[in-house]
Parts: sequence; structure tokens; C-alpha cells
Amino acid sequence: MNVKRIRSTLKTLLTRLVIPAAAFVAISAHAAQPLKIGYSDWPGWVAWQVAIDKGWFKEAGVAVDFEWFDYSASMDAFAAGKIDAVTMTNGDALVTGAAGGKSVMVMLTDYSNGNDMIVAKPGIKSLKDLKGKKVAVEEGLVEHLLLLNGLKKAGMKESDVTLVNAKTNEMPQVLASGDVAAVGAWQPIAGQAMKSLPGSRPVYTSADEPGLIYDVLAVNPASAKQRKAEWLKVLKVWDHVVQYINDPKTQPDAVKIMAARVGVTPQVYLPLLKGTKLLSLADGKKIYVKGSGFSSLYGSSKVADDFNVANGVYKTHQALDSYLDPSFTNAK
Repeated sequence: MNVKRIRSTLKTLLTRLVIPAAAFVAISAHAAQPLKIGYSDWPGWVAWQVAIDKGWFKEAGVAVDFEWFDYSASMDAFAAGKIDAVTMTNGDALVTGAAGGKSVMVMLTDYSNGNDMIVAKPGIKSLKDLKGKKVAVEEGLVEHLLLLNGLKKAGMKESDVTLVNAKTNEMPQVLASGDVAAVGAWQPIAGQAMKSLPGSRPVYTSADEPGLIYDVLAVNPASAKQRKAEWLKVLKVWDHVVQYINDPKTQPDAVKIMAARVGVTPQVYLPLLKGTKLLSLADGKKIYVKGSGFSSLYGSSKVADDFNVANGVYKTHQALDSYLDPSFTNAK
């Protein structure tokens, strides 16, 4: 065999071996990259801190990096492709998707069970007492939807009140100013609003309409498809988290971990946790079914989609089925 042919043969063999090896290394490196999840200050998402501190992801054999954000910043990071998944409401998943940051909701973490509130000044005892008065909400956000839902149940229309648009984090000052009769805010801002004006109280909360606000883990569609086995491990860890928080024996330790994450005492944090209904995977299966009411993630998301279009949050209705994938929650 001549030298040229030997070199040619070796080159061919090396090409056949090295290229697949390089591809294997690239695939392995990609697989070894931790899943990046953005989370923020809401009890149903702070709950993940329990698994982080306990090392449960490592035990489950999945590498995960959680990154702490302000809520809006977490959605921006997701839309920019800086993280693989983000914790957000089902309605905000639609808003983010309409703006180009498409996601698929792979699981429910919780629903708001009283932590979202319409807080009224002293003397106002119900939503009906707000007729003809000013109510401050951040227009287009979930407290605006909460108010409309409450007014409808009270036999009223949006036109029965005068909406004042204000930032949610400014609601304590807005209520204390006396310029409005009520404000819409979620905890802990709702609690701060009540402290700012002694005698003020909630006249309608998310506990009055369970399922109006679902919270989810929303994943980049490509990541959900390519790394489904890893995401399924994340979901199993979530079940462990819910069990640990709900067990009276371990709840004090869980609340201590969650309170430390947001810089308050366990005594302050426990009431906030009680305003959030954490959902196990079994709970999620009952909700992740097609239906028209608030007991269905599909039905709730349809209400959110209609609200978003009606209020100009985005122009056209979203294809809801493309955002919802029950196969993760329903996996055995």
C-alpha cells in the first residue's frame, strides 16, 4: 500500500471517528448544561427554595440553576432566551408569548387563594359600595381582571366605577392618599396597603374565585421537547416540595426556608403561604383538563386571553392549545 493511500485511508477513518466524537461531545456538553429557571417573590414559586436548599434536584439526578428576579424581569429574561423556563401566571404566559417569548405550560404550581385583593378604605364593606367611586388598578394586569370578575358577580359593570391606572407597587401610597376608594394589589403589597390606611380591608379576593389566577412553570418549547426527561424529574421534585410544605411536621422548616429567601420572619411569611393553594401533580391533573370554567386551566386561560384582547394587552387571540401540554403533568 503506498504512502498516499495510507494517509488517505487514515484521514477517512479519522474523519469518521472524530466528527461523530465531536458531535457526541457537543451533545453531551449540551445535556450537561443545567436547566435554567427564573423564579420570583410569590409563595408558589418561593416554594422551590425548599428543594434548592435540601439538594433534592441533585438527588433526582437533574442539574438545575434557579435565578432570582423581580417578576417582570424574569419574564423579560425568558423572552430574551437567557433562561429555559420561568414561573408566571397562565395569563402572563399568554402576554409573554404574544410578544414573542413563546412558552409551554408544563405544570401548575398553585392558584391564588386570597393573596390577590381589592382593598377598600374604611366604610366600604362590599364591591357594591364602590359604585360611582374611583378604584386604582394597574390596567391590563391580573388585579384588573380580578376587579372585573368581582363586579360581574356583584351584578355590576366596569363602567360602574372609575378606573385609575397606577403601578401595583405604588398602591399603598395611592390608597393612603385618599384619592381613591379602593386599590387592587397582591401580597405582600396588599398587606402594606392595609397598613398604610388603618381600617381598610379586602372586599374581594382571589379566594372568591379559585382558578381565576393559576401559576405555572412555563418552559421554552424547544427545551420542553428536547429535554423532556429532565423536566419530568423537575416535576417529581415539585411533588416532594408540596408534600414537605403541607406536612405539619415539616412545614415549620419549609416556612423558615421560604421566609429567609425573601428576607422576612417565618411568622410574617406563614399567612402569605396560606393565601396560596399549592398544587401537587395529582391536583394538577384534575385542573389540566379541557373545560370552560375556572376549574380548568384551559377555561381560566380562555378568560385571561379574552381579557387581554379586550384591554389591548395584545391584539389577537392566542392559540391556547399551543401553550398547554398536559403530557408532563399526566406522565406516570
